[in-house]
Amino acid sequence: MKILTLCMLLKIVAVVTALCCVSCEQELMDYRGNEGVYFAVQHGAGAGFGNDRSWPFQPYSNVEFVKTQHLDSTVHIKVMITGPIKDYDRPFLVEVNPDSTTAMLGLHYAAIPKEVIVPAHKTSATIPVHIFRTPDLQHEEKKIGLRLRPNTFFGLSFPHWNALPELTASSKPIIPTFDASLHSIYINDFMVQPSIWRGSIQAGNRESGRWGAFSRKKIELMCKVMNLSYSDFGSASTMPSVLIALIGDECARYLIKKYAENDPVLEDDGRLMYIGGVPWTSYIGVPWVPER
Repeated sequence: MKILTLCMLLKIVAVVTALCCVSCEQELMDYRGNEGVYFAVQHGAGAGFGNDRSWPFQPYSNVEFVKTQHLDSTVHIKVMITGPIKDYDRPFLVEVNPDSTTAMLGLHYAAIPKEVIVPAHKTSATIPVHIFRTPDLQHEEKKIGLRLRPNTFFGLSFPHWNALPELTASSKPIIPTFDASLHSIYINDFMVQPSIWRGSIQAGNRESGRWGAFSRKKIELMCKVMNLSYSDFGSASTMPSVLIALIGDECARYLIKKYAENDPVLEDDGRLMYIGGVPWTSYIGVPWVPER
């Protein structure tokens, strides 16, 4: 009975949240009767149980290549309309804003369509932005600034957007006001030590623990050997203790094998890569010197 009641409660919450979201979108569409377009990108905290319906509208999107093994990615930036729905296709205009763009066309992203169609009987469309993973993104974030432009079909709905008070599911500060005709895409391939990392640095910069000191090169080797991704190291649910031990055993075996083949795996400072179980000791900043 308690389980049944809980399930019914969750369903009611989901339905109420959905109705609020539909009501919110309808109010935006009817805004002053103005036929216009605006960036309608939402992201925030939590997933499932309708949390995404409470995400605030955001003037930016993040593309973090460290979370994927792909060499490119296509993000779809949502644009919605205000005003009445029509029974025919309507185009809107979009362009890259050079004043707010540091990414290079052809290197970091492909050309973006200048005209996108809102299909008949629809209230939204998406702008496809194809982005490339490049080595410089490991050290420097790049930005693509998008800008909507008015045409004979659509004006600009919300050049002065005010955050909706009912949309609060965000782990980051909600931006209270912004120009909804502008949207920024931030691109990077930064890699920092993940939440789950079983290793440390001891006195004298000696590597210690199951995995030793964190490095991008080491975690990429772990992902390659164990068929994992960076995001797998994000929580105990995806990185249980059994897998932690297995990674240590398998990667130590791999490093020992490479060493025996006279092809040792070195860190960027020249020291032997260390994982607990290898027969050598590694000190950060001290290059390995082969025996003669």
